[in-house]
Amino acid sequence: MNTNTVSRISSIVFALVMAVFGINHLRMGAAMTGYIPAYFPAPVIWVYLVGVALILAAIAIIINKQTRLACYLLGLMLLLFVLLLHLPGMLHATDPQMSAMSMTMLLKDLGLAAGAFYIGSHHS
Repeated sequence: MNTNTVSRISSIVFALVMAVFGINHLRMGAAMTGYIPAYFPAPVIWVYLVGVALILAAIAIIINKQTRLACYLLGLMLLLFVLLLHLPGMLHATDPQMSAMSMTMLLKDLGLAAGAFYIGSHHS
């Protein structure tokens, strides 16, 4: 198997993971509103908006159209999650378990952002 095939399969797997996350946002929107900081108005709308964005990025990667733009925007969104949700959650957690959960989510989204930027930067 050549490197282009491996890259394409890896990109599709990455996209499928993003699609599952997006579908979960749409299925469980109301339950996820607790993760949205209080200073964001209409938290359920943000959850659904993120779900749609994740699904659209996944579709762009899978059909190989506007992949670079989709990946760069996805990476930016994930970095914003790190800075606006997970880092404050980790720093202001009232118990060690919540701090550890926030750190896990921070590292997950940071890694996914790096993957999105990598796919976008290597798309021809």
